[in-house]
Amino acid sequence: MKPFVPTPHALAAALLLCAPFAHAASQDAGAQPPPANYVPGGRIPQLQGEIAIDGKLDDAAWQGALVQEIAYDTRPGDNTPAPVKTVVRIGYTADALYVAFHATDPDPSKIRAHLRDRDAMFNDDWVGVFLDTFNDHRRGYELVVNPLGVQGDIIRDETNTNNQEDSSWDGLWQSAGQLTADGYDVEFRIPFSTLRFPTGGGDQRWGISLYRNWPRDKRHQLASHKVPRDSNCFQCEWGKYDGMAGAQQGRNLEVVPTLTMGKTQTRDAAGDPWRSGDTSIEPGIDVSWAPSPAMTLNATINPDFSQVETDQLQLDINNSFALFYQEKRPFFLEGADYFTSQFDVLYTRQIADPDYGLRVTGRDGGNTYGAIVARDAAPQVLIPGTQGSQFQALEEKADVAVGRYRYDIGTELSLGAIGTFRQGDDYANNVAGVDARWRKGAHTATAQFLHSQSEYPDDIVDLYKDDLGNDATPSGNAWRAQYGFSNRNWNFDAWHESIDPGFRADLGFIGMVGYDKSLVGGQRMWYRDGKAFERISLYADWDITHRFDGQLLERELEAQVGVNGPMQSFASLHGMTRIAYWNGKLFDEHYVDLNANFRPTGNLQLGAYLQAGTMIDRDASKTGQRTMLELFGNANVGRGIAVDWDLIRQRMRRDGGTAFTATVLNAGGSWQFDPRQRLRVTLQGSEVKRDQALYVDTVNETARDWAAQLVYSYKINPRTALYAGASYGAFMDDDNPTMFGSTRSVFLKLSYGWQP
Repeated sequence: MKPFVPTPHALAAALLLCAPFAHAASQDAGAQPPPANYVPGGRIPQLQGEIAIDGKLDDAAWQGALVQEIAYDTRPGDNTPAPVKTVVRIGYTADALYVAFHATDPDPSKIRAHLRDRDAMFNDDWVGVFLDTFNDHRRGYELVVNPLGVQGDIIRDETNTNNQEDSSWDGLWQSAGQLTADGYDVEFRIPFSTLRFPTGGGDQRWGISLYRNWPRDKRHQLASHKVPRDSNCFQCEWGKYDGMAGAQQGRNLEVVPTLTMGKTQTRDAAGDPWRSGDTSIEPGIDVSWAPSPAMTLNATINPDFSQVETDQLQLDINNSFALFYQEKRPFFLEGADYFTSQFDVLYTRQIADPDYGLRVTGRDGGNTYGAIVARDAAPQVLIPGTQGSQFQALEEKADVAVGRYRYDIGTELSLGAIGTFRQGDDYANNVAGVDARWRKGAHTATAQFLHSQSEYPDDIVDLYKDDLGNDATPSGNAWRAQYGFSNRNWNFDAWHESIDPGFRADLGFIGMVGYDKSLVGGQRMWYRDGKAFERISLYADWDITHRFDGQLLERELEAQVGVNGPMQSFASLHGMTRIAYWNGKLFDEHYVDLNANFRPTGNLQLGAYLQAGTMIDRDASKTGQRTMLELFGNANVGRGIAVDWDLIRQRMRRDGGTAFTATVLNAGGSWQFDPRQRLRVTLQGSEVKRDQALYVDTVNETARDWAAQLVYSYKINPRTALYAGASYGAFMDDDNPTMFGSTRSVFLKLSYGWQP
């Protein structure tokens, strides 16, 4: 269980009003209770006439739409009347759903609206429509738009407690918005070809939430329906809407050819001549076809998996486990939520360089399924252990297959199965398992069991034999069971997991094996409606971990108090004490940390994190006094310019000296010229300094690197785009003391989405 930390959730919406209705709606922008007979939901009518998606609510066809209101402040309010008026109209045609919002504001000058890239506008004012197209409270779409028409879209997975909202999905839909004298207006057109819903031509029943984000001193989340604070299923509270009879998806075929070109040069040290590598020209093609509204087939040949923006730089110091990086490649992001389970048995960045890929995802009644088949030209293996993990390239091609199935029994119980399989010439890793989830009221219970069988070449066995034995064909089980309770004021969590030493999930991200761990924790929340500090939370948990042979690895107790306050602020004070096992010894560790962030203005966010205490220096197997300071934030300049920064510095003092200092910087800025054009610059750097006198083994006394990237993008939609960029990176360490060995490159990427 994790302590509560508020995030800029993607939930908000409001509606429309065409010209004949605008005057009436604009007369009341203040907090008024909804009409006594107002009930969210109803029948969505078929519209008559054309609607231009231009942000102007003057098309006559809107007069035949269903009228709804965003009537409730669900946070920080407790389903109190919304402080601003939002009218929404909904209708459909044979091929698309239409939604329009008329959002008024008592002080339109305070509306936050910026030109941004897709999914980068959640701190603005925005409105949105959330769709549960199967009306099963499990998977939904969240489509939101800011006052300037900038889009954000999210897949919501109520069954995934670790990541309920995933913004990596990009749908094809149209939107437009404009600021007005009394607020702003927004229009949506959502083609049915973008959505998945039950087959059949009759009436549909969808769960729908209409939402508005109104960020001022507090971040007000306004909804068309009530959201009880004791609810642990947001999607269950959405209104019920009927209609969409005869909805058509058309041919629902999309072909996206891509072309990526690049050139790289390297040199060993400053002043040395640059050495040119080969010019790469890589064509590829992606095909997507939905033979029915509930099924999608995808295929890719020589897919373009180039990253147009860099990963966040992470400093790998005083850490023995492999670092996790988010997947960014479109083929694997599409439908990724179909493959989630309680253990991370599928981490698609393990499929490093596929020659081709095939995927199918779909839903039919209570059945949800997904499958992936690929040929990977450069697979890698995550070598796990009880004290650390590392990635290792597998010097052979491998065939990959993944399958996931879930059967929903009513609205409370789900049963599932998952399998991942990878096969090479003298290598194999097969994982299969079952899982279950039950939720009723405030209670949720989950469980999963997995079994793996593997075969490895000698060079892989040599990397883990000291920790887990010299076994070329390891096998083992992994299981986890969890119970959670959540109501208005209390959360409780208890779970146990166990992973055998021989368990391997090479297509996943499970870096620690050969242990069992138990945790119990709880949280108490106090709400102070109308007060400056409106929410206070107190959290604590206790956990214990043993190695497979009974050796204690960790016993930990932690607690945190957090508070939400004015200027959208959050602050927490956290403390932890534990006994940790490292390199054959038990050590005492304890620290406290303070985390705070706030928005002094609508265009500036500032944050800081400070941690201090006694920690293990793992390279020396000793404890010392470690401090870490992180400064982060972002700022908007005008409508289109944004900058962001994250600076972390840590220091370890012990034995009368400073064992190491480490600094890492991630910074960047973007200039959005218009909704399609963007220029982005990224700067990253790190420096690590160690005192060799405080270490027995030889260490790098100085290591330094930095990188920069400049990317111009022109996007007509998520499938049709142009990227052009350049990057430069350099490093130095004890073996390369002259600044710098370095690399520079340029690239061009073109893609075109064709729908015959």
